[in-house]
Formats: sequence, C-alpha cells, structure tokens
Amino acid sequence: MIHINNFANGALNPALSYVVSCVGCFLGLRCTTRARAHQGAARARWLTLAALSIGTTGIWVMHFIAMLGFAIPGQIIRYNVPFTILSMVIAVVVVGIGVFIVGFSRRAGNGPLLLGGTILGLGVASMHYLGMGAVRVDASLTYSYGLVAASVIIAVIAGTAALWMALRLDSVWSTFIASLVAGVAVNGMHYTGMAAVQAHAAPGLVVNTADTAGATAFLLPLILGLSGVGFIFSAIIALSPTAAEIVEEGELMKRIGQSQAAQAAQAAQSQAGRYEPRGWQPPPSQPYQPYQAPGDEPEPDEPGSLFRPRRPSDQRLMLAISA
Repeated sequence: MIHINNFANGALNPALSYVVSCVGCFLGLRCTTRARAHQGAARARWLTLAALSIGTTGIWVMHFIAMLGFAIPGQIIRYNVPFTILSMVIAVVVVGIGVFIVGFSRRAGNGPLLLGGTILGLGVASMHYLGMGAVRVDASLTYSYGLVAASVIIAVIAGTAALWMALRLDSVWSTFIASLVAGVAVNGMHYTGMAAVQAHAAPGLVVNTADTAGATAFLLPLILGLSGVGFIFSAIIALSPTAAEIVEEGELMKRIGQSQAAQAAQAAQSQAGRYEPRGWQPPPSQPYQPYQAPGDEPEPDEPGSLFRPRRPSDQRLMLAISA
C-alpha cells in the first residue's frame, strides 16, 4: 500500500478550505433568511442563490481546495474535467432540492426537514466521491467501507443541521456562529472520506488521460473564478434589504392599502348620502375679524419649527391681506 498525504502543504489547505466553506455557508444562510420574508417567485430566487452559495463555495470549492493538498509520492495527479464539473452541478442541485423542500413545504413537523437533510447529505457525499472518481493516478484507489459510511452519516447530519439553521436563524451573529459550525461539519465529512482512501501499486496499469487536466492548470483558475462569484453574492446580499426590512415594508404597504381603501369607501358613502336642494346658495362670506380683547397688543410672530412652518399673527395677516 502506498502512503497518501492529505496535508502536502501543511495546514494551509485545511485552513483555506475551512474559511471558504464558512463564507459559502454564511452567504447561503443569509439568503435563506431573506427567502423566508418573500413568497412565490421572489422566495424561489433567494433559495436559488442560497443553493449556489452553499453548493459551489461552501461545499465544492472547499473540497477541491483541500484536494490541492492531496498527494501520492511519485504520482502526478490529474483530474477528469467532465467528472469534476458534474460533481459541482450535483452539489448545487442537491442543495437546491433540500432548501426548496423546506422552503416551500406546507407540512407541519420535522418531516420536510429530515427529508431535505437526508437528500442534501447524500448529495454532498455523492459530490465528494464523484470528485474522487475524477482523480487519475498510476495507482489503484480503494476505500475503507467503515469510514465511507461514517462520512455519509456526517454529511446527512451536517445537511440536516444546515437546513435547520436556515429555518431558525435570523440575526447576523447567529448566522455567523452557524456558518462556523457548518464549516466544521463539511470539512469533517471531507477528511473522514479522504481517510478512507487507500492507494495500491498497480504495475502495468494504463491511465486514460483523455479529458484530464492538472490541478494547477484546471482547479486553481476555477476556484478563483468561483470565489469571485462569491464576492458578487456578498455584494448582492449586502446591498439588498434585510429580512426584517422586507417584512416591515410589506406591513407598511399593507397598511397604506387598507387606509386608501377605507378613504375610498368613506368618500363613496358621503357622495351617496349627499343632498342639495334646488336653488340652494352658500351663505355670503364674512370678512375675517379676529377677536382682540381691549388693551391687548398684537402678538409677535411664532418661530415655528422644521415640521411646522412659521405662522404670522392675526394682525400681520390682516395687514398682508388688505395690502
């Protein structure tokens, strides 16, 4: 059996993969909080952004940043490009299925949460092992089934916990703490799965290098590009209204609509009950004569305020009208 090194660059790859995973999960959870404040198509759009954030940055980019530290002595590791892209698509799709199940379910209880978490966990595990299936080396790779089962269980628990957090957490601080926990779970699943990998020498094995690329030439640009997309998501989320602001705006528009409807009903009722006899004329207008007690002096102008303009005294008003 050939020794496998999952930490060829020391702690650099685990640290970077953890940070990137936390960022992706944080963005996805903030998208779900906004999704809960919407209905219909708007909710679907925010849930789609959540699936993209968690599936690409939180899971897929984390996996392949960690894989940049994967090395087998004397072996050149290449990756099958179609399999690698397919693993990213699977990550996004399964996360999307999970968040849409809990985001649009009308059933009470934990049934939708457990179903969505199980689908999400199995999808994450499938992404991991499909990504490992993209590895091309001049050796035979096998797996320890006990550790594979443990990694799948961790993935299901992590997926269920992520969906629970998406349904329960609202504040930025609680989402930040939840993203740290989710990052631990995702990285724990990855390195448990990597501990299950065993490499054996296979003399005479011919590796098909068609549609393959090296890690530096293929994975690194793709990781940087998806990280840039993550920054775009960050800007969108930062500039968009928070869930509390969305709810407050909806309540305000509802009250405005109710007020306008009440005013329209009152105007229609007064118009229906109005009666004017023929020949009626309004009484003649009387000149304005302010009351002034004997010996009183004209009052000075009132200063007013920002919301109440300055009001002239009665005597100055009469002088202005007569002029």
